[in-house]
Amino acid sequence: MSDRAGHIRSIAGALILTLVVACAGPSQPTVTPSLPPESGTPSQSVAPETDGATATPTADGSPTSTAEASHSPTASPTVATPHAGPSYENPVFPADFPDPHVILVDETYYAYSTNSSGKNVPSISSSDLATWSPERDVMPGLPSWTGLNFGTRWAPGVMEIDGTFVLYFVACDANYSPPAYEGQVCVLPVDPVDRQCIGRAVADNPLGPFVDDSDEPFVCQHDLGGSIDAYPFRDVDGQLYLYWKNDGNCCGLPVGLWVQPLSEDGLELTGEPIELIQRDQQWESPLIENPAMVEHDGSYYLFYSGNWWESHLYAVGYAVCETPLGPCQKPLDEPIFEFTQEVFGPGGQSFFEDQGGNLLMAYHAWTAPTVGYPQGQRSLRIDPASFVDGMPTITGPTVGPQPLPR
Repeated sequence: MSDRAGHIRSIAGALILTLVVACAGPSQPTVTPSLPPESGTPSQSVAPETDGATATPTADGSPTSTAEASHSPTASPTVATPHAGPSYENPVFPADFPDPHVILVDETYYAYSTNSSGKNVPSISSSDLATWSPERDVMPGLPSWTGLNFGTRWAPGVMEIDGTFVLYFVACDANYSPPAYEGQVCVLPVDPVDRQCIGRAVADNPLGPFVDDSDEPFVCQHDLGGSIDAYPFRDVDGQLYLYWKNDGNCCGLPVGLWVQPLSEDGLELTGEPIELIQRDQQWESPLIENPAMVEHDGSYYLFYSGNWWESHLYAVGYAVCETPLGPCQKPLDEPIFEFTQEVFGPGGQSFFEDQGGNLLMAYHAWTAPTVGYPQGQRSLRIDPASFVDGMPTITGPTVGPQPLPR
């Protein structure tokens, strides 16, 4: 991000889905599928798509409930020992803030998330990573090509390019309609006829307002279900790339992660789109999303989220790529970053460097034992990331005071 409101609609009739987890820690989690809010309602966000052991996808990608999870949350959270110096404690922003993307501008950190609290693109800021303050909706106005419904602005990505800030966002393409379809598109709840697409907007300030003056989406693979979860990346040579996911689970199509080079100003696509990886591991079922590329010592690491966003099994995996354009290969058959007894469903990750050049991962997660809206919140968390002998290591998910990297 990124969530299909259409999927949520398909499971709404199931009422309350109870996830029974054998757990050595606190009480058993209850998963309550979130119903999409009415247009303009300042309530919960409509999340990117996924599904896991708590829900098995049908032929059209919609989840049907199952009674048991594939494994129990027995992993222990990372708790720091007492220390001196600056520290942070997760969640650093306890309110709902899914699919976070963090950038550093001068000495201030800015974070952006999937729509929440009535805002198209919510933002918060911090000077120390430990304390965050709510900011404004950085994109209060929407482009002409999308509908005005609330609940489909997913997983934004922001990059500063030569003093201009470019926001890559997701919205429904109101100009698309399937052949022979005569109904209305881009109204909640989102259903399989809708296509979520990527737009791009610009501003001269990290808090916007960002404006997209185009009359069509920037990226939209209509025949592959749409395109979501845009992630901009600048390579060491300055070349820009955009990563995303095709939203095939909207309508029973395969799901993959893609990349395409960008122009120097980040406002045009160059070359051709390339598919890097698909969902092919059991833990990822039924899809993968939220690509995030990191370069380290000449190697490229494509991180992604897998499983169902409203499950404790939502987790982070990665692939190693020869170049930003691939080819990529997954070295593991399991997540690199997953739930603990106190932190459920960590994912929707992005990576950034702090003022000291230390690499950190921003992500969202549910605070156990609650998974799902309206009781739960996908709150903002951060943890350090590093590499040991060419393999990425992400500390956490952490709870309790943690030392800030120096």
